[in-house]
Amino acid sequence: MRYIADFHLHSRYSRATSRDLNLETLSVGAKIKGLNVLSSGDFTHPTWLEELKEKLEPADDTGIFAFNGINFVLTAEVATVFSFEGKTRHIHHNIHARSFEVVDQINEALKKFGDLKSDGRPILNVSAPELVEAFMQVDKHTLIYPNHAWTPWRSVFGAIGGFDSLEECYQDQANHIFALETGLSSDPPMNWRLSKLDNITLLSNSDAHSPHPWRLGREANVFEFKELTYEEIYDAIKRRDKKRFLSTIEVSPSYGKYHITGHRNCNVSMHPRDAKKLNNKCPRCGKKMTIGVLQRVEELADRPEGFILDTIKFKTLLPLYEIISFVMGVNQLYSRKVIEEQNRLIGRFGNEMDVLMNAGREELAKVTSEKIADAIIKVREGNVKFEDGYDGVYGKPVFDDRMQIRKTYVDQKSIADFSRKG
Repeated sequence: MRYIADFHLHSRYSRATSRDLNLETLSVGAKIKGLNVLSSGDFTHPTWLEELKEKLEPADDTGIFAFNGINFVLTAEVATVFSFEGKTRHIHHNIHARSFEVVDQINEALKKFGDLKSDGRPILNVSAPELVEAFMQVDKHTLIYPNHAWTPWRSVFGAIGGFDSLEECYQDQANHIFALETGLSSDPPMNWRLSKLDNITLLSNSDAHSPHPWRLGREANVFEFKELTYEEIYDAIKRRDKKRFLSTIEVSPSYGKYHITGHRNCNVSMHPRDAKKLNNKCPRCGKKMTIGVLQRVEELADRPEGFILDTIKFKTLLPLYEIISFVMGVNQLYSRKVIEEQNRLIGRFGNEMDVLMNAGREELAKVTSEKIADAIIKVREGNVKFEDGYDGVYGKPVFDDRMQIRKTYVDQKSIADFSRKG
């Protein structure tokens, strides 16, 4: 059976998340999206853990739990803050555990590093290798990997406080790290440019802070199993088994909020080659720009752009709400008319993934407008241009071929030169 899994999301006990995040809304959101395996999220938080234990039903001795027809895997995200070579490192990690007994032991080990009640995504005063060592002492089949590995802040390769390799970050425990989460602003081809990642399994997850389908499952993982178990998931990821781990679902990295380098306050963004000419300083105000993921990949890559690795496949999509809203020209979330159009399509085809990946153009056009049907097919076939995201600003798809992509600022010699060119 085929399973579409999102292994990274949060509960209402994490900061900056929806108050509506609970098992009821997550399971309903998963069905709308077309997901059948979800992260429990935040198992380190005592109150949320009580709710998980009360409501999740174990599926025999598989390490999989069920609620409202959706399968759940026990997961959590933790932040480690530690000093390395004179710099403060703030790295986020995802954890998978195969039972509540293991979770209880993990939480007991983590209590000495920080207050687990303070946040669903706790901040721990422990180094990355010490964290991994603690997990391995509890259960060697605990899966741990860096989250949103390339974003500028709080990530293993981030331009601000990150490392140049997994070995540098995890040191003598690096042999226990065999996966990483690429994040919204990078995709597999960008990661393939680093030969040191050839033996690392690339995962894609949503990091959803709400149960809405334009957040939940916007990135995901597709598996094929005869029986869904924790061990099957763990082993398929560890072995990079293309027969069981079929593909990842990505958004275009240009859609991500940190794809290229820029300065949001000045509405300035640019390609890495142009940022380097300006010493990464904003040509409007002279302040340091936020170095984007593309530039950070360029710094660490030892292969050219376009290199292809024979490994797990990927499919690039875009949340249905985003497609509809940009075609309609509605620049806001929670638009009633966009949600009505989205729900009409999902009601006809069963779930959002089927709309995005399987529904034919003629069938789509019977339910929605010609423009929206064409846009869905363009996304599916990878024929969409984007204005690149930068410095916390999401990228924008452009479906009208007559529209011009916002030009980035290039070849500026000085702030005065920039001003003359407007």
